[in-house]
Amino acid sequence: MDTNLVNQIDDVLPQTQCTRCGYPSCRDYAVALTENKAEINQCPPGGDAGIKKLSLLLNKPILPLNPQNGEIKAKTLVYIDEDICIGCTLCIKACPVDAILGSNKMMHTVIESECTGCDLCVPVCPVDCIHVIDDHDSNWDLNRISIAKKRFDSRKERIKLNKSERDTRLKEQSILLNKVRTVVTNGDTQKSDLLANIMAKAKGQQK
Repeated sequence: MDTNLVNQIDDVLPQTQCTRCGYPSCRDYAVALTENKAEINQCPPGGDAGIKKLSLLLNKPILPLNPQNGEIKAKTLVYIDEDICIGCTLCIKACPVDAILGSNKMMHTVIESECTGCDLCVPVCPVDCIHVIDDHDSNWDLNRISIAKKRFDSRKERIKLNKSERDTRLKEQSILLNKVRTVVTNGDTQKSDLLANIMAKAKGQQK
């Protein structure tokens, strides 16, 4: 894989992270383009301008946007009707750039300046309290695109770290449980002390 080319393509893409191209992220789409597994006309948020940029970069003919990937529209944002929101956190989990604030059973709100208009939060809302509106700042400059990319990458790393920490905890808990089973099976006279130590360690991990 040509990493340098992937980076160049990724820089051209709008960083909406909407998955409309058929890939889970802009970078995944960039990788697919370098491997000739995708066409340059699969990014609705990039619009005709984006297709032209990809055409020049990859030396491919300009194509109209593939309608299977959506249609070219003006930039949008979402807002949450806070009177209806039930605080389920599903939209927070769906947002690829951490642009929604809130906690379980508490009101949620959208950080307008960070929203990319991906709309991924809309279908997961169980009470239909998320609405799409026009983005008054429809001219996304390189700075806003860069910020969106950084927020997406930061969220991705956080999820990866959380998973790694969770896997480590589960592994340690499995080891402790196996020790308990061994003690119970063998009828070890020291099992009371060992069980006490295991419980102490388990409580320490939960802090």
